[in-house]
Amino acid sequence: AERNAVNAPIQGSAADIIKIAMIRIHDKLRSGNYKTKMLLQVHDELVFDVYKPELDVIQPIIKQEMENAFELKVPLVVDIGVGTNWLEAH
Repeated sequence: AERNAVNAPIQGSAADIIKIAMIRIHDKLRSGNYKTKMLLQVHDELVFDVYKPELDVIQPIIKQEMENAFELKVPLVVDIGVGTNWLEAH
């Protein structure tokens, strides 16, 4: 119970940060009229169905919004994987 009490605020904060990033990415995809779609969130990952011609434009948008969703004293570093399925991208 002691570990859960400390862990809950940390996990809750991480969930809030990724939700902020999701909203910002969604807004950019929409305003840019991109064909790329955000499919789902799994823990600290976002999964997208990227329209291939948009790949080079979309990657920096996702990285920028995820790394800067919330200002912290430590940097949030985002790695991006690309593949035809989740296994390849991971």
